[in-house]
Amino acid sequence: MIGLFATGPSSIIFYIVYSLWWIGELIGALLIPALRRRGTTQVRRDRGSGALIVSSIFVAIFVAFGFGYAGIGQLPDWVYYPGILLMLLGIAIRQYAIAVLGRFFSLTVRVAEDHKVVDKGPYRFVRHPSYTGALVTFIGLGLAVQSWPAVLTLLIVFAVAYGYRMRVEERTLTKELGQDYLSYMKRTKRLIPYLI
Repeated sequence: MIGLFATGPSSIIFYIVYSLWWIGELIGALLIPALRRRGTTQVRRDRGSGALIVSSIFVAIFVAFGFGYAGIGQLPDWVYYPGILLMLLGIAIRQYAIAVLGRFFSLTVRVAEDHKVVDKGPYRFVRHPSYTGALVTFIGLGLAVQSWPAVLTLLIVFAVAYGYRMRVEERTLTKELGQDYLSYMKRTKRLIPYLI
């Protein structure tokens, strides 16, 4: 049996939220940061993490949709609703974090010549709040397609791809920003305040 995300009015809501996610990524994470960075000198040290994230996200979403449409590991209908809410929350967290980071945000690991530690907004609590937003969105997506294998797949992909990205990013920022970033790392967690 196919879940709520693929039938009736619930499917319209699902695809509106799903579209909002991608519109946010295209405008908030790709277009606006590219325009803000024009003309600035930057050190690039991505080490393939951007390509890993993009490719693994597309594969994970494809697999998650496959599980959902096939009804594999189907979860009860009620989980669709918190899934949609978590997707919206994750989108909001990510876009807010991107806005606060401003011109220092990039889809690839880069350090601007006047780069500094940003520790306001969500960055007061965690070092990678835009990734926290992505994590919440992934969990929401897995729940919205009502499949526990989809949730598991999305979490594994997140752990591998974003885990690698965070290590690359932190190494680069430590090298380029020195003690300021090391001090920031000591007082914040990576993804979830007070936990991890």
